[in-house]
Amino acid sequence: MLIRRLTKAYPDAHVALNFSNPLECLIATILSAQCTDEKVNEVTATLFEKYRSAADYLAVPEDELKADIRPTGFFNQKAASVRAACERIVTEYGGEVPDTMEDLITLRGVARKTANIVLGNSFGKVEGIAVDTHVRRLANRLGFSEHNDPDKIERDLMARIPRTRWFSFSYVLIDHGRAICQAKKPRCGECIVEELCPSSQA
Repeated sequence: MLIRRLTKAYPDAHVALNFSNPLECLIATILSAQCTDEKVNEVTATLFEKYRSAADYLAVPEDELKADIRPTGFFNQKAASVRAACERIVTEYGGEVPDTMEDLITLRGVARKTANIVLGNSFGKVEGIAVDTHVRRLANRLGFSEHNDPDKIERDLMARIPRTRWFSFSYVLIDHGRAICQAKKPRCGECIVEELCPSSQA
């Protein structure tokens, strides 16, 4: 009931990042850590014009890349991750982003969340559920999981959510988290699953 009601409420839920190929999807997702999707989209609008291949991210000095992604925050760490991931893509995968979970998680800066986003959006492969900060918060509040570790939350969600909805339900939770079930002050009185939620404050 809860899953069905949320899914019906957000029929157009989808990834908010802008990209046109697997590499752009990967880079945008790495940059989205601790940053809003809106800010990432602002940065990548010009970034993806400048860097069109994995090799391009290795062809400039690291300080130049840092300057290009600085507005996304944590730019030192992100630049190092992007360059290391691109180096492996070039040397191990012929310049193409790999299309399996096993290979993707060998890239620096890529855990299961990022891998799930890339696999689902770029390759149409669904191997799990992407757990970002919104999904983590709502999984706890809605009673899907009692864990804080993203991998454990993902396993709990995979056990509760029909596989056909794994891909979309992550974005359903994200949209609901942004619109209603916000971190600091959830709007329980406006929530369509309020009476089913064990954390309701209404």
